[in-house]
Amino acid sequence: MFAHIFSYRLKCLLHDRETIFWTLLFPLLLAVFFQLALRNIDKNEIFQVIDLAVVDNAAYRNDQFLRQALAEASTGDDRLFNVTLTTAEQAEQLLQTNAVDGYIVVAEEPTLFVSRSGIAQNISKSFLDIYLQTAAAAGDILQQNPARVAELFRDLAGRRHYLAEVSGTAAEPDTVLNYFYTLIAMACLYGGFLGMREITDIEANISPLAARINVSPVHKLKAFLASLCAALLIHLAEIFILLLFLRFVLQVAFGDKSFYVVLTTILGSVAGVSFGAFVSALAKKAENIKIAILLGVTMTGSFLAGMMYHNMKYIVSRHFPLLSCLNPVNLLTDAFYSLYYYDTFTRYALNMGMLCIFIIIFCTGTYLIIRRRKYASL
Repeated sequence: MFAHIFSYRLKCLLHDRETIFWTLLFPLLLAVFFQLALRNIDKNEIFQVIDLAVVDNAAYRNDQFLRQALAEASTGDDRLFNVTLTTAEQAEQLLQTNAVDGYIVVAEEPTLFVSRSGIAQNISKSFLDIYLQTAAAAGDILQQNPARVAELFRDLAGRRHYLAEVSGTAAEPDTVLNYFYTLIAMACLYGGFLGMREITDIEANISPLAARINVSPVHKLKAFLASLCAALLIHLAEIFILLLFLRFVLQVAFGDKSFYVVLTTILGSVAGVSFGAFVSALAKKAENIKIAILLGVTMTGSFLAGMMYHNMKYIVSRHFPLLSCLNPVNLLTDAFYSLYYYDTFTRYALNMGMLCIFIIIFCTGTYLIIRRRKYASL
C-alpha cells in the first residue's frame, strides 16, 4: 500500500506544472540572470592606474624628494600613478575634462586639487599625506642630528613591513558566490510548495480529493508519509539538477568537499519540504493564504541572507545575530560558503546542527497537528 500511494503521489506531483515551474524552472532562470548580471562584477574591482597631473613650477623642480617619490610611484607594471607634468592652467583644464583624477601644486608644501571624490582621489590624498608626514619626520630628525643624514636616507630607502597578509584558507574570498548560494537555499525552501501540497491534499475541508482520502481505509499518517516521500524525491531531483547546472554550466565554485555539499543539499531539501508541510498544517486558511505565508517567509529570509544585497547578510549578522540563527536560508547559505572558504568544519557543523533542529521542529509540529485534526462531517 505504501508503494502504491508513493507512486500515485509521484505521478500527481509531476503533473503539477505550476509547482514544477516554481521549484525547478524558476531557480534555473534566476541562476542564468544572476550569471548575466554578476559575471563582470569582479572586473570593476580591479585597480586602475591613477592619472595625476603635477604643475611643473620652480618649487616642484627644487623638491627633489617629491620628484623622487612620484617617479618611484609611477614606474613599473604595478605603478600607482601616470604622472603628467604641465602648467597650472593646463592642469585645471585636464581636471575639468576628467582627463586626470587630480593634480598637485607645490608651493610652501604640495597640495592636491580634485573635482570629485572617489577611490582614485582618496589614494592620491593618502599618498601625499604619507609623503608629508615622512618629510616632516625626516626634517625633525635632521634638525636634531644632522650627522645621521646618510643613515636616515638608508632607512627611508629600505622600509620594513611589520604586517603581512596571511589567508586563513586556500580559497579566495568571493562575494559573488553568496548570491548563488542564497539562490540554492531559496530553492531548497521552495520545496515547501510540495510539502504544502501534500498537507492540502489530506485536509478534508479543502477539497473533495482530500475528503475521499480521509474516508479511505488507509491510516492517515501512513498516507501522509508516502506522499511526503514522493514530494521529497521530486524536490531532491530538482535541487540536484540546479546544483549540476550551477557547477558545470555556470562554473560556480563549491570547493572540494563534494560529499558535504550533497549532504547540505539533502538537508536543505528536507527542511524546505517539512517547512511547507508545517505552514500548511498550522495555518487553517485558504490555499492562497498559505502560499503567501510561504513566499513571504522564504523571500524575507533570502533578502536577509544577502540575495538582493550581499552586505545585508553581514549587517544582520553584526547587529541581529539571533536573527541570522533563526533564518534557515541564511543557515544554508552560510553552510555552503563555509564548505567553500574554510578549511575546518566548525562553522559548517554549527549551521547544520541548527538546521536539523528546525527540521525536527517542523516534522514534529506537522505530525502533532494533523494527527489530532478531526472533521464533524465529510
